[in-house]
Amino acid sequence: MEIIPYQPYIDPEFESLIERIHPPRVCIDNDAYQDCTLVKVDSANKHGILLEMVQVLTDLELVISKSYISSDGGWFMDVFHVTDQLGNKLTDETLILYIQQALCASRRGGASSEVQKCLKRDVRPRHVSTENTALEVTGVDRPGLMSEISAVLYELGCHVPAAVAWTHKARAACIFYIEDGLEGRPITAPEMLAHVEEQLEIVVGAHHGEGETRSVRLTTPMPGRTHTERRLHQLMYADRDYELCRGCDGGAGHWNGCTRTHVLIDSCKEKGYSVVNIKCVDRPKLLFDTLCALTDLQYVVFHAAISSKGCFADQEYFIRQTDGCTLDTENQRQKLTQCLIAAIERRISHGLRLEICTQNRMGLLSDVTRAFRENGLSVSMAEIGTNGEKATGSFYVMDASGHDVNQRTVELLKQEIGGSVLVVNKSSNRTSQASSVSLSRSSSGGGSLDDRPKFSLGNLLWSRLERLSGNFSLI
Repeated sequence: MEIIPYQPYIDPEFESLIERIHPPRVCIDNDAYQDCTLVKVDSANKHGILLEMVQVLTDLELVISKSYISSDGGWFMDVFHVTDQLGNKLTDETLILYIQQALCASRRGGASSEVQKCLKRDVRPRHVSTENTALEVTGVDRPGLMSEISAVLYELGCHVPAAVAWTHKARAACIFYIEDGLEGRPITAPEMLAHVEEQLEIVVGAHHGEGETRSVRLTTPMPGRTHTERRLHQLMYADRDYELCRGCDGGAGHWNGCTRTHVLIDSCKEKGYSVVNIKCVDRPKLLFDTLCALTDLQYVVFHAAISSKGCFADQEYFIRQTDGCTLDTENQRQKLTQCLIAAIERRISHGLRLEICTQNRMGLLSDVTRAFRENGLSVSMAEIGTNGEKATGSFYVMDASGHDVNQRTVELLKQEIGGSVLVVNKSSNRTSQASSVSLSRSSSGGGSLDDRPKFSLGNLLWSRLERLSGNFSLI
């Protein structure tokens, strides 16, 4: 006779009991500092909640210049130093109200429609749709890939209201949000989905060599769809783009002015943590990208301190795996190091940035990317979306050799694409500098990275949290 082990029944509602007894508390403080707003969150803990909190702030296009995090036990306390894109404090009362409610609502799956109406604007990653069928493509990066995919979609009668594409280490990941071009509805018919997927498999696989991986996947709209930019990280990780990543080999003392990414993983045996130190060039959404990697690799952040000085950023995390183990082997440390470097590098842009604003129409993305291809240009990063009758987007392009795009080619593109085409910056090997200026407001000056004192969680985090914890009783 088979013996079935006893398994007690656990009511699913029990998991959220603590949260319902002690709901999240959010305090927005504009008095503590002259150059930033403090966002303080005190709540019951769960895996991934830190990423959810940061996602709320980054989707509002806010800049996090510093953060202190502590989440030992079943409770966590986070403090974020936040400004808008221009480096100003948050003074809009509707925005402050939205942040307070959205950070609490993130525990229940998102902000309510009432909160959205209060802000009077849509809050999501730029050029992203959550109501359409999602087409996910990964494969070898090559000139004309995005053009070929969008052309096939147009021929199949699919309209693309939004699309996002990243390239990294000769690999590409794209998410196209598509709908029926005639009815303007999501494509849900199994026959149509199968036909679209079959045709795109042919296009994506046409230039792949033997053994090279690729994927084409269509998903219908569903509640709780993964954040688009986080999904891009997941797609590129599944495509193993991280395997070619290498940080600076100079060690911890060799990064005075070095623009490469430095990742150092040590052990804190007395507390049972692995300590991850990351030093790199600062940019928007850096914290979000780092947390995407840690969370999706099933690491739990117990304590962290994040800061920036000049154009550089310093992140320190005390982590364990979800099973409570630390990184005990060299292979574990090497893989995490590569994955963190990949997460940081994927959003780094290359080439000439073109901002496009034109009339929304069927086949627009096909026309724009065909213009790039016919002028010998490759797309290294792209975002495009629609708002009513208007379509806007940004494309980073370079010639087939990876060099600058000349002015004559830019003028030809303007004529072919139509509407407004704005050249934002030339050959920026980093994300837009305009949006990262506010990250340096927390420091008194530029200076080299080597000039600052050692930034240690043990020396700084506890004194900060002890001082701030007293304020939560006033929330």
